[in-house]
Amino acid sequence: MPRTCLVTGAASGIGRATAARLRSAGHTVLGADLEDADIRADLATAEGRAELVARAGELTGGRLDAVIACAGTAAFEPLTVKVNHFGAVATLEGLRPLLAAGTDPRAVVVSSVASVHPCDPAIVDAALAGDEPAAVAAAQAAVDRGEGYLVYGSSKAALARWVRRTAPTGGWAGAGIPLNGVAPGTVVTPMTAPMLADPETRRIVDAGVPMPLHGHARPEQTAPLLTWLASPENSHVTGQIVFIDGGADAVLRGDGTW
Repeated sequence: MPRTCLVTGAASGIGRATAARLRSAGHTVLGADLEDADIRADLATAEGRAELVARAGELTGGRLDAVIACAGTAAFEPLTVKVNHFGAVATLEGLRPLLAAGTDPRAVVVSSVASVHPCDPAIVDAALAGDEPAAVAAAQAAVDRGEGYLVYGSSKAALARWVRRTAPTGGWAGAGIPLNGVAPGTVVTPMTAPMLADPETRRIVDAGVPMPLHGHARPEQTAPLLTWLASPENSHVTGQIVFIDGGADAVLRGDGTW
């Protein structure tokens, strides 16, 4: 049956590929992004997050069957925490009532294999406490001491932990809404293309995210996993961060996760 889905970050990269895949399967898709989308909203701001929720309610008549939160940025600055963690959480929490009114509702968010890299506990703890000013201040402190590279991984680690904590709760599992995340490795998108174009930076990226299975991915290779997790076929998978990283997590952590 056709479903009504909302995809953030739909103007490029994984979000665009996911929206295209859903549309090709006959589903109705609302895309949200800064530009070139059905809903224009800046998820770095409270106003933009509220606009996303309000417009989604107006355009769908108050019901959604799936939300796939792909919007994100990799800048070494506090903006990354605002978008990657607080923007994603606000998207999912804000749209949860619309999902509760939908049919076989599902929610998925994009984390990253960077969530297993070293992170800044101050950023992660503040994010999980829901304290955006403190998380932003901690991110700025990391930048000021020359550790801005920690901001991205910390934002994604906090998001992954939020999924784990939130998915089994009454508002999600108790309401019949699976909530999961995916953790891609290096995906060739407009966000990563500049880094991969420079040989030295590419070497650093590949050292941090080794991908023995087929190397770098394309957005179209990540979209099928997202769409399956957001489909009625997924009846029991929830609270999971599913790595789609060409083996990077297995290389980096071995059997330590068990």
